[in-house]
Amino acid sequence: MNYTESLKKQQHFNKVYKSGKSIANNLLVMYTLCDKSTINHLGISVSKKVGNSVVRHRATRLIRESYRLHETSVKLGYNILFIARNDITNKAYKDIEGAMLNLFKKTNLLK
Repeated sequence: MNYTESLKKQQHFNKVYKSGKSIANNLLVMYTLCDKSTINHLGISVSKKVGNSVVRHRATRLIRESYRLHETSVKLGYNILFIARNDITNKAYKDIEGAMLNLFKKTNLLK
């Protein structure tokens, strides 16, 4: 991803949780926090409640891929955190992509 780095440290996740704005639909919860930088920071969280490690990793890969394909149309300077909900387990890529674009449109993060 050219315009995005990963959120890796727990303190960065906590900062987005506490200070960011959240919006949700049936598949994803998205927290956003503006930090006025020249790139975005992306974090993905999938709880053990969603399923075993295979299911959780599949959900993470689908979320990351849908973000990567739409990365150029997302405004820069944000910390974005996606949390997968339980309904994501048997969904196809198009469903996850649609849910993500819906959240981006609601928060006006698309260019």
